[in-house]
Amino acid sequence: MEKNGKKVVIGVIGSDCHAVGNKIINHVLETMGFEVINIGVLSPQEDFINAAVETNADAIIVSSLYGHGELDCQGLREKCEEAGLKDITLYVGGNIVVGKQIWEDVEKRFKNMGFDRVYKPGTPIEITAGHLKEDLGIA
Repeated sequence: MEKNGKKVVIGVIGSDCHAVGNKIINHVLETMGFEVINIGVLSPQEDFINAAVETNADAIIVSSLYGHGELDCQGLREKCEEAGLKDITLYVGGNIVVGKQIWEDVEKRFKNMGFDRVYKPGTPIEITAGHLKEDLGIA
């Protein structure tokens, strides 16, 4: 597969150890030409930020499946900006909140936290990758 020149940091935030989805995301993004920096599971915000700074990444995709993504993601945009990642594209997806909540409300809260796109549980990674290409200006 031809590389598209864009670097993406992926990982599973917080105390979440769901590894299978992370591997699938990694594989699909690589197949679509992205250079993937996979920091794995059980990752604090700082690991995402450090990896993005070290590799000059274009985007960060945060996954969370255990329901505590809202707590784990608070302040991430501000920390990115403090680290010099002012324009980094920031995505989040998975089971990112506890319980059944109105999706529009969840999405709004994460966008207010500074995420560019927020994905419902079960969203195919191909959709996310398509948005990533769009947002990063890849034809």
